[in-house]
Amino acid sequence: MAASTNPIPLLTPYKMGKFNLSHRVVMAPLTRDRSYNNMPQPHAILYYSQRATNGGFLISEATGVSDTAQGYPETPGIWTEEQVKAWKPIVDAVHEKGGILFCQIWHVGRVSTYGFQPNGEAPISCTDKGVTPGLYGEDWSPPHRLRADELPRIVNDFRLAARNAIEAGFDGVEIHGANGYLIDQFLKDQVNDRTDNYGGSLENRCRFPLEILEAVVDEVGADKVGMRLSPYADYMEAVDSNPEALGLYMANALNKFGILYLHVIEPRMVKMNDIYETPHSLLPMKDAFEGTFIAAGGYRRDDGNKAIAENYADLVAFGRLFLSNPDLPKRFELNAPLNRYNRNTFYIPDPVVGYTDYPFLDVLA
Repeated sequence: MAASTNPIPLLTPYKMGKFNLSHRVVMAPLTRDRSYNNMPQPHAILYYSQRATNGGFLISEATGVSDTAQGYPETPGIWTEEQVKAWKPIVDAVHEKGGILFCQIWHVGRVSTYGFQPNGEAPISCTDKGVTPGLYGEDWSPPHRLRADELPRIVNDFRLAARNAIEAGFDGVEIHGANGYLIDQFLKDQVNDRTDNYGGSLENRCRFPLEILEAVVDEVGADKVGMRLSPYADYMEAVDSNPEALGLYMANALNKFGILYLHVIEPRMVKMNDIYETPHSLLPMKDAFEGTFIAAGGYRRDDGNKAIAENYADLVAFGRLFLSNPDLPKRFELNAPLNRYNRNTFYIPDPVVGYTDYPFLDVLA
């Protein structure tokens, strides 16, 4: 990307651990439902490479850690050798453009149905309470409450997924601890109703997420690990009675592992796609965390610049705008008009429409 004579804050360079970023516009993880049979597809090569820039940081769509991790149609996994091989050309295409790509690894927990689970079994969670409404207006299937002796297997699934991601060529992994999925289910006190060492107190509710983090760090190194959290959100009925305390506890706990970054969804993004006024701020978490801090949630050019200029965040992640503007950093540089995104094509299985057909600026790069 051509350097601007007076770059806006979002387009200033930043050193994130060993990665030299040329700008601070991060592509957020975006579920696209185009990985047929949980296999990354060749059309993803174009999708990711379109959005890659030299020194730009991209985070992959949420990628399942096991055959129990799925809850949406046609989402990718990284638990088999075939999946690892399928990811390699996608990662290579980003690297060829000088980009940095992390794999977001996730487990949906109770946000699933029997149809997504091996042998039609119940989804797994910290609880046996289901969440409603589910996909297409149907209830999610009631989950199986994980016993304490079953948790190490899930921890190991994350560890192996992280190892596989590095084998596929990813520069690192982001552990998905947000949006009401499995890790967030353990974190939030309105979901986690356990009475053992993994429920009740704040420390106990954070135990399992931190066991996952420790295993991943031990496997691939803290310099290749980030984590995404959404303490203020209520996605999938995952609510906490004291989100400030939860966010601060986790920010401080992550410091003990020395991970690369913490990626947090703004309090204003309480529900998917809706922005609310709120007195809450991510600044206490930013001040507590010792690594790179990424803010996400409804950002546009102006407030993204403000967040960087005022040291509210080190990097800003953009989702829908990056989806619909593959050359988003260039458009920000030129303050050019943005393509409008089409919400109706976010989650369709088409390999082109709403995926790789958003136009680039008609200017010389």
